[in-house]
Amino acid sequence: MTCYFISDLHLDETRPAVTRAFLHYLQQWAGHCDALYILGDFFEVWVGDDDDAPLALAIIKALKAFSDSGSALYIMHGNRDFLLGESFCQQTGATLLPDPTVIDLYGQRTLLMHGDSLCTQDTEYMAFRQQARSASWQQQLLSQPLAARRALATQLREQSQSMNALKAEDIMDVTPAEVEQVMRQQLCLRLIHGHTHRPHRHAMNLDGQKAERIVLGDWCDKAWILKAQAQSLELQAFKL
Repeated sequence: MTCYFISDLHLDETRPAVTRAFLHYLQQWAGHCDALYILGDFFEVWVGDDDDAPLALAIIKALKAFSDSGSALYIMHGNRDFLLGESFCQQTGATLLPDPTVIDLYGQRTLLMHGDSLCTQDTEYMAFRQQARSASWQQQLLSQPLAARRALATQLREQSQSMNALKAEDIMDVTPAEVEQVMRQQLCLRLIHGHTHRPHRHAMNLDGQKAERIVLGDWCDKAWILKAQAQSLELQAFKL
């Protein structure tokens, strides 16, 4: 039996190769795995569950076919698609996971996160994150017409790209002390997350115990997939 973990696909109409690759793997996995976990930034932007763009509709249809196959589907908010809601989950058969979430992965307590909350040195982003996760802020945003939300999303994306270009690389990576604190709080010796676009398996020593932080990669020129089975974990990369 197998579980798959992915994140940071940033699905967008301008990146059709990523969409094709995801749909290919989704079809392969349907009915042949225990579960698929999507740990945030699945979409480059999500303006609300009423989005009627062709890409959104095609992905919803494909996810529904996957969940109907008998494989479980789980999704977590990222910093790009934090407006994914209950309607999306009903249409796709997905379960929306809180960030963080702890699961039993074939006998080992495993912590799942998107990863953005671990980047505490990026104080500007952390302030925006607190605002964007506010129910009142989201409600105000979702009350606007779809066209206005799309325009705002484009504006915020451009601002984010400009700001990130001026930041030091280490500021946008996780804070090690925060990683250790969260793992202690959640009583986990394994953490799986995305967000930083720095795929790697980091061996750790947490209070004298062997631990591991697994970082999922973003889908750009490669599809990054963590394949988990009862006796093995493989962080795999496939050319798109």
